[in-house]
Amino acid sequence: MSYVYEDSKSDFWKDKWVKAQTYDDFIESGTASEKEQWLDRKNRVPDLTEKQIERLKGYNRELNVLVYAGSYCGDCSRIAPMILKMAEAAGEKVTVKFIDREVSTELRDELKILGAIRVPVVVFLTEDFWHVGRFGERLLSVYRSKAAREIGRGKDHGVLSPKALEREISEWLDVFERMLIMVRLAPPLRKRYND
Repeated sequence: MSYVYEDSKSDFWKDKWVKAQTYDDFIESGTASEKEQWLDRKNRVPDLTEKQIERLKGYNRELNVLVYAGSYCGDCSRIAPMILKMAEAAGEKVTVKFIDREVSTELRDELKILGAIRVPVVVFLTEDFWHVGRFGERLLSVYRSKAAREIGRGKDHGVLSPKALEREISEWLDVFERMLIMVRLAPPLRKRYND
């Protein structure tokens, strides 16, 4: 059986990618207190272990990572350095850019979660801006803490403790590795690169 591979939204994603910014430019657009928060969170995020780094290396495919965010957002400021560390470990073919939630109403509509505009949402795209996957706005460990605080289910470990950050970076690592593997195994790209 032969499949036709196409993504009718690749032009949409490419347009948003062009409008997105680097991490430094994105945080520079925030207020002084927002910048301070982003830098504080960056300093708190643990480094990846050698074993974690190995999980991200060697896929030899371009991956564009678009982070839909707000400079005011605490969750965004916490996950951004995690995503950046993973991209760096994965190598030069992985690029991360940030786009403010106010840039496009079309993008806001595309990325709604439970009918609402939420950030962060991380969108993974191929070199042709084909949609690979998206995750956000919080991962399981963060929602577990929120559930403990708000409905008394489980124990709240917070989101900024060293243990909580290690759990969250581990969850993002699973997501990131999955996206790298999916792009590496994508039949149209394997055909293109004859591998």
